Amino acid sequence: MKEILDYLKNQGEKLDSEIAIATGLTIDVTRAKLNELAESNEVMVCQSTRFVKGKPIESMSCRISGFIPKAAPGRKSARVNLKLS
Repeated sequence: MKEILDYLKNQGEKLDSEIAIATGLTIDVTRAKLNELAESNEVMVCQSTRFVKGKPIESMSCRISGFIPKAAPGRKSARVNLKLS
């Protein structure tokens, strides 16, 4: 499970199929481990349905709970300071 957590921490939000390919696990084993991690609140899991060429594909979208990735490099928008009266 540590390899899944490390992968998600480095890569951000990913689908279960992408995690399975990256870690070398089968999709069934990956889903079982993701469910265990979700039960322990280490990972947030959302059920996702995507349509590829009209066929629905069920998957799980996963990310680490409470983890905010670093901001992307490049220009940042100007911050607006609002004063509340």
